[in-house]
Amino acid sequence: MSKKIHTDHTRGYRESIALSGNEISFQVVVEQTDLFIVAEKDLSEQALDAVHEIRGILNAHFVLNPNFATSLVPVAVPGDVHAVIKAMADSAQACGVGPMAAVAGAVAQFVADQLLPYSPNVIVENGGDIYMHSINPRKIGLLSEPDSGTKIGLAVEAGDFPLSICSSSGTIGHSLSLGSGDLVTVRAKDARFADAAATSLANLLKSPADVPLVIEKARALSEHGLDGVFVQYDSKIGAWGNLELIAL
Repeated sequence: MSKKIHTDHTRGYRESIALSGNEISFQVVVEQTDLFIVAEKDLSEQALDAVHEIRGILNAHFVLNPNFATSLVPVAVPGDVHAVIKAMADSAQACGVGPMAAVAGAVAQFVADQLLPYSPNVIVENGGDIYMHSINPRKIGLLSEPDSGTKIGLAVEAGDFPLSICSSSGTIGHSLSLGSGDLVTVRAKDARFADAAATSLANLLKSPADVPLVIEKARALSEHGLDGVFVQYDSKIGAWGNLELIAL
C-alpha cells in the first residue's frame, strides 16, 4: 500500500506558529518563492527586495550553467561565482545531491541575513526549511504527520543562533525526494548545507529498516557541519547529535 502524500498548498502549519514579545509575521511571495517571516516589525518591502535579489543571482547563474538548475548530482562551478552559488555547489558536493537541493535553504538564509540589520530576531521559513537569527530561545515543531499536527519539537537555546533547521519528506510537500519516509530534519549552522543534507538523507529513507542507515550517514556528514538529525518512518523514530526533543 502506498503512503499518503500530503500537499497543502496553503501551508496551514504556519497558522500554529506562536510569536513572542513584539514580533509580527508576514508572508512574501514571488513566483515559486513563498516565505513566512517573523520579525520585530513589518519588513515586507526589505524582504521582497531580498527575494528579487537572490532570485536574480540564481537565474543569472542558470543562464551561464543550465545544468546547475536541473542536475540531481553535484555540479562544478567556477571559483569566482557568487558566494551563494558557491555555497550551494559545495553543500551539494558534500551531500552527493544536485545543487538545487540547497535552494530553499539558500533563499531563507539570504533573506534572513538581509533583514538582520532591521531586527535582531528574524525567522525565515521556506517550505519547511528555516533559517533563524534570534536573541531568544525557540521551539521548532516537527510535522511528520500533518493530519495529527505537531506533537514533538526541538528546543534551541538563545546562544545557538544563527541556526538552520531543514526538513525533507517523501510524503509531505512537492519537493523531489527519492525516499518514502515521513520526515528527516537536520540541524546545522548553514541553511544551504542543512537543506542539501536533509534531501540526501531523506533519499536513503525507503523503509523503517533504513532509519539506522540514515543516522549513520548523518554521523558521516557531521564533519561538514551537520549538528543533529531527526528521522521518522511510520512509528520508527531515530535521532542523533545536538537535538533537544520536547513534547508540544
